[in-house]
Amino acid sequence: MPELPEVETVVRDLQPCLTGRRLASVRQTSRHSLRTRWRPAWNAAVAGQRVASVARRGKWILVALENGSVLVVHLGMTGQLTLVPAATALADHTHLIFTLDDGAEQLRFRDIRRFGSVTLFPNRQTLEDHFTAARLGPEPFDLDAAYWRQALAGTKRSLKAVLLDQQVVAGVGNIYADEALFEARLHPALRGCDLDARAATHLRRAIATVLRRAIQRRGSSIRNYVGGSGLQGAYQNEFRVYGRAGEPCPRCGAVIECRRLAGRSSHFCPRCQKAISSQRSAVSKSNADR
Repeated sequence: MPELPEVETVVRDLQPCLTGRRLASVRQTSRHSLRTRWRPAWNAAVAGQRVASVARRGKWILVALENGSVLVVHLGMTGQLTLVPAATALADHTHLIFTLDDGAEQLRFRDIRRFGSVTLFPNRQTLEDHFTAARLGPEPFDLDAAYWRQALAGTKRSLKAVLLDQQVVAGVGNIYADEALFEARLHPALRGCDLDARAATHLRRAIATVLRRAIQRRGSSIRNYVGGSGLQGAYQNEFRVYGRAGEPCPRCGAVIECRRLAGRSSHFCPRCQKAISSQRSAVSKSNADR
């Protein structure tokens, strides 16, 4: 599933290409519905509107229109939102086409597994109300230290479960949870309440470090993900633990392991990421190494 770095890459690709452009028309090209059904009434509401901005919130792409409405896109597991010449052959599983300006280019939404969605919110307030109702957590780059410490101290859930919870921190998924925990030298099965203040701070910083590193590489293309320009990401070539079970740890050479946590496969180094009390000394060593 595309996570924050992938969504951010799509936004950065599309923002300069779409801002100020007019969405001349909208066309559905599939009889199959997405996770949220596109309403035919939205065609008229979108047609003729200019794009005011393209932004991101968590794993959501926000295309704000000049009349105040907002197109909200979620890529789900296999979604692609790309800007292409209108003459480009239509790929299978394309669900929506937004034709721009004079018709030379199109913004297309493609989704093989149909867990993604494109939804029109009439104004910014209804969108904010939606995020509030969903209790969408803060952005990982803006995590308040006190909030983060309290969120961890107040739960007996595993760190892996905490990082996957979009109500705690928005945008992190399976890939970057594993990579951030490796960066922080913390075992994914450790409980949030097991961490002292120093370890909590180290994890908070590791999350931001890993996400920024992935954004610089345009995210990770493992299956279907491409950016808004159609280019793949490259961070999958730099994974340290994710998807590398049975391979040597790049830090110490121990064999990377995989176990099921929070319903997801979790990859970690059993030597670098200790499971119990030694996490404090591991974090101290990591800080000394940096």
